Amino acid sequence: MRACWRWFGDGDPLSLAEIRQTGVRDVVAALSERRPGEAWPLEEVRARAEKVRAAGLFWTVVESIPVHEDIKKHTGEWRRYVENYKTSLRHVAACGVKTVCYNFMPVLDWTRTDVQTRLDDGSVVMTYNPYEVAAFDIYALKRPGAAEAYDAATVARAAEIWAQATDADRQRLEKTILMGLPGTVDDLTPAEFLAQVREYESVGEQDLRDHLYGFLNEITPVLEETGLTMAIHPDDPPYPIFGLPRILSTAADMRQMCAACPSERVGFTLCSGSLGGSLANDEVAIFHEFARRIHFCHFRNLVHAPDGVFRESESHLTGKVDMPALMLELLREEKRRGEKIFLRPDHGRQFAIDRHRPCYWGYSFVGRLTGLSELRGLECGLRRAYGL
Repeated sequence: MRACWRWFGDGDPLSLAEIRQTGVRDVVAALSERRPGEAWPLEEVRARAEKVRAAGLFWTVVESIPVHEDIKKHTGEWRRYVENYKTSLRHVAACGVKTVCYNFMPVLDWTRTDVQTRLDDGSVVMTYNPYEVAAFDIYALKRPGAAEAYDAATVARAAEIWAQATDADRQRLEKTILMGLPGTVDDLTPAEFLAQVREYESVGEQDLRDHLYGFLNEITPVLEETGLTMAIHPDDPPYPIFGLPRILSTAADMRQMCAACPSERVGFTLCSGSLGGSLANDEVAIFHEFARRIHFCHFRNLVHAPDGVFRESESHLTGKVDMPALMLELLREEKRRGEKIFLRPDHGRQFAIDRHRPCYWGYSFVGRLTGLSELRGLECGLRRAYGL
């Protein structure tokens, strides 16, 4: 694997000097100051790349150039935003970027219900609770038709959760569900979120698929021209929420995209944590089937409860995802290609040593470094065992 580290730019509490000491050479970054839909100016891209290079590192993966909501809906100035996207692609390619990670999820980039789940040893991970999502949807968001969108057992449990929640509990849940990441989605109020959700009422699943495929085929000539690869991130969680369509959650979704977008420069980010949010997904089989079109990887692990609640694991190596088998698929694909695949440790526990740092949830220093170390050890052992 070609290990990478996500850096959030000048606002990141982790410095490039600290990142270099992890042993990685490749940085995953973006122009988080730029709004979705804006073309990234060449001089700003070059300045960011030069800053990374001055620290002894290379900016080789963008995560991400956000896709404007108008492109997803085919509304407003979506055609202009596609042209701006092409400009941004040309500019990052001119400055050494090889791969662009992005997603096509409506409104929210990801969803969690608790970012401070404390484990027995005192470390902290993130949790997704579908019943809390339902409670927020029905009682806080008050989305029209929300109660009818869930089964009776979920509605009953959501009612119980909301009745027992304090005002502080409700505020925590709202803040957690609606928080964004730099340069992608802003923190939203419930009213703002509901308004954006309702804009998708006329955009069905097939519409969203068609808009994604059209966007990708439109930018493919730029990818061929620049040598870039596009690596779409799976939906997180990998099933519909808040009535919004999901189109990149399963192997079947990925097959449809490959059929509609034939260029191998249009591919995937294999995020084991996002795909692992569904017990129906087999991450190893998915990697095997789509290996030629996997351009970037996020590796992490999850622990599922019997009721559908899941949280991040104590270790990148243990949990729902068969990480040794997944890493072996990656190494075999690298051998076939004759080159390494970009991979970053995704998220990590927050340990006591990092509590003084205002890191984004899931992006603590020691937690990610621990995950990276586990993955490196696994890679080394598998290479020796399998003669790779």
